[in-house]
Amino acid sequence: MVSVLVVNDQSLQRLALRMLLTAEPDLTVVGEAVGGDEAVRASTALRPDVVLMDSPLSRPDSIDTVRRIARPPRLARTPEPADAEAFTSRVLVLTAPGQETYAYAALRAGAGGFLLNNAATDELTAAVRVVAAGDAALTPGLTRALIEAVRQQHTVRPLPRTSGLDTLTGRERDILVAVASGWSNAEIAEWLSIAPTTVKSHVSNILAKIGARARVQAVAFAYESGLIRPAA
Repeated sequence: MVSVLVVNDQSLQRLALRMLLTAEPDLTVVGEAVGGDEAVRASTALRPDVVLMDSPLSRPDSIDTVRRIARPPRLARTPEPADAEAFTSRVLVLTAPGQETYAYAALRAGAGGFLLNNAATDELTAAVRVVAAGDAALTPGLTRALIEAVRQQHTVRPLPRTSGLDTLTGRERDILVAVASGWSNAEIAEWLSIAPTTVKSHVSNILAKIGARARVQAVAFAYESGLIRPAA
């Protein structure tokens, strides 16, 4: 059972999201929050698998809320269960079209996925499951828009060798370049004449080596490391 914390400042929208999610046999809503501080407290107390955050990313506290939930500080506490310190909720953000720049910042803060807030019901429930499983939920259209935002924002700033770039194999570098160009796993598989499952395995290895949690974070890494250069 995937547990979800719903964050939205509108009571009717929170109710709608709760009803939509609890209609699924494998999803349950364990709590609701109105704003950032309340969401952080509820996430710490309830330990949901996914925090579904439907809040304008342009608000000053939104990116900080994502960071505080996805990357909580490790503080000395009274004894807790053995896995308590290691546990962090994954954040799925519902975002409006045109907020790709903010979405990129939220990804850097640790968000596990994004979905446009006009997505269909089945897209939302599928995204919750994907994020809960530890994968990145990003629609192809939003992925490409985020890639464009990365291209526009970043100049080449070579990273230290400890960044992970030097640990990638030649094949992994090729795949990272393709990912940073907006290619899907199926497109990469066809280009390299390998199975899509093999591409997925390579992408997972790349993310682990460079310390990224999501596919678009790997895109940012490709540009920041100088592996590829932004379009003119």
